[in-house]
Amino acid sequence: MKPFYYILFYIIFLFTDPSNAHARQESAGIIKSVSGDVFIINSKTTVKAVPNMRIIQGDFIKTGANGSAGLIFEDDTVVGLGPNSEMSIESFLFNPVNKELSFIARMIHGTFSFITGQIAKLAPEKVKFETPDATLGVRGTKFLVKVE
Repeated sequence: MKPFYYILFYIIFLFTDPSNAHARQESAGIIKSVSGDVFIINSKTTVKAVPNMRIIQGDFIKTGANGSAGLIFEDDTVVGLGPNSEMSIESFLFNPVNKELSFIARMIHGTFSFITGQIAKLAPEKVKFETPDATLGVRGTKFLVKVE
């Protein structure tokens, strides 16, 4: 009977362990490439980014003075962050079958490059990139932004 309780305890721990919460949430995409210091910050943790790490809605990506990162989102949007850049994923929803689409990113400061993906093609009004001074509406394109 004891092995049953050990297994039950392990299953309960697996599904309630807060360190696994980030992995269980729906993925917005991945960190494809990392150079130098790059961190993923959310309400519970700050972790050093590594290639193939999952990113989710609500994550804040920060690069150091020597850092850069490449992100690929589930809708094929590609984002590059240069040194000393900060960006948060405010909203990401990619469920085209049910027409649930949203991509809102906030660029705090730094340099960014974008190649928009499927959400911009299917529902361009649902894609927004916010800066401290303006909101960019995207209609399917490539662009670069520097926020000071």
